[in-house]
Amino acid sequence: MTTDYIANSTVPEGSSDRWRDKKRYLWLIGLVVPSLAFVAATAFIVTGWGAWLWIGPIIILGVVPAIDLIAGLDKSNPPDDVIEQLENDKYYRWITFLFLPIQYAGFVGAFAVLAGENPAGWLVNLLGVHDWAAGLPFADRLLAQDLGLNVVDKIGLAISIGSIGGIGINTAHELGHKREANERWLSKIALAQSFYGHFYIEHNRGHHVRVATPEDPASSRFGENFYQFWPRTVGGSLRSAWNLEKKRYARKHTHPFHLGNDVLNAWLMSAVLWGAIIAAFGWGVAPYLVIQAVMGFSLLEVVNYMEHYGMLRQKVGIGDRQRYERVDPSHSWNSNNIATNVLLYHLQRHSDHHANPTRRYQTLRDFEESPVLPTGYAGMIVLALFPPVWRRVMDPRVVAHFGGDLTRANLQPRKRAKILARYGLTERENERLAAIKAADDAAAAARAAAEVLAARCPGCGFVYEVAAGCEHEGFAAGTAWNDIPDDWCCPDCGVREKVDFVPFDPSVKEGVR
Repeated sequence: MTTDYIANSTVPEGSSDRWRDKKRYLWLIGLVVPSLAFVAATAFIVTGWGAWLWIGPIIILGVVPAIDLIAGLDKSNPPDDVIEQLENDKYYRWITFLFLPIQYAGFVGAFAVLAGENPAGWLVNLLGVHDWAAGLPFADRLLAQDLGLNVVDKIGLAISIGSIGGIGINTAHELGHKREANERWLSKIALAQSFYGHFYIEHNRGHHVRVATPEDPASSRFGENFYQFWPRTVGGSLRSAWNLEKKRYARKHTHPFHLGNDVLNAWLMSAVLWGAIIAAFGWGVAPYLVIQAVMGFSLLEVVNYMEHYGMLRQKVGIGDRQRYERVDPSHSWNSNNIATNVLLYHLQRHSDHHANPTRRYQTLRDFEESPVLPTGYAGMIVLALFPPVWRRVMDPRVVAHFGGDLTRANLQPRKRAKILARYGLTERENERLAAIKAADDAAAAARAAAEVLAARCPGCGFVYEVAAGCEHEGFAAGTAWNDIPDDWCCPDCGVREKVDFVPFDPSVKEGVR
């Protein structure tokens, strides 16, 4: 398979006609994360040190942040001319596919250990190398029926498995944005471990629509620490996902309790997985299933916390026709720290992800106008766990991003007056509210929309035709464009709203892509 891509107009002067992805084989490092379960078990058997069972948080909160500081930054972008070729290179998607079997092999093995079993002993017997293994200096642990973990060891192993599951949610995030049905199902499978399958719906159809607004439970507010954000986002995301599916089924004039409900079928996967683990290893492992799940989705939510801290999309339009401005690179915190970018499949190039959510990780670009975190996501997780340190580092950056005008930031509501007074912005806030009221008072009556037979999403190309409707979204054939709710957004990309769609005549051949 070739690793070079032909580039034309976007190649800088003096460069080669071929562009090469210098991180092509570095992406394989991402598979180290699901392999940590095997590293932990092997190291514990060899050394007998229980600290190895805490390898998950040690790597994520200690080793990776240090590597980020040493390895430095990577600001390189693929030229526009090679993006399509790069997107179609299946090598990259197979890396994400391979994450899942390694993740679940480690998951099952870890719960065998938590139940008092020794998978290493099983392997020795399976391979018929018992006599050889008996001569090893750590044979007593390698061949033991029970590895003898105490409660602290078991909690450490559960947290490590949860850490792997949390990174697995990022893999699910990458897969869940794709149009291919098999990748979307793999996304749900990756989420099953953490019992967080509703993320698949809320993130794509909720967060991407409401990002950087007060209505988004996954966008943190200036003045809100992580421990305040956690219950708001966990509960809010769950409610949002259920309401999105409930609303979709209401348009079909039926209740949401169907297997086609993407929240229910994702939860069912988790119930089957957890039920199988409990059936195989007993009820004694149930508390550790909960511990690893909470660790997994908490790792996701602390990343959510830092990605849009304080960011706010401004209202545009007048009166009752106001809407939030379109998402742009200024609404997401980014990082070019290469170590975390490789481990998280370019998640830190978050601005491009929100602009092009179906774009594959290897083609995501860095934007100079994006606000930048002082280090990679792994290091920022550590800061987020200590609110005073987080505020000291991040609050001045938010203030600078808005040019000192925090009336344009997403502020914690109960702290709003205090924050504005602290920065001397009370008068400016009053002026802003007065301007909004004046715009509302001056709003003209809504114009009657012309009849639309079909409309296309300008971002991903999804087409809504009145004659065909959209059964999946609950719009029967013949549902007029005017009858589509104004807050409806593209079901494929989750970014463009109804107002962004471009009407066209489906009977005119030139109007069809």
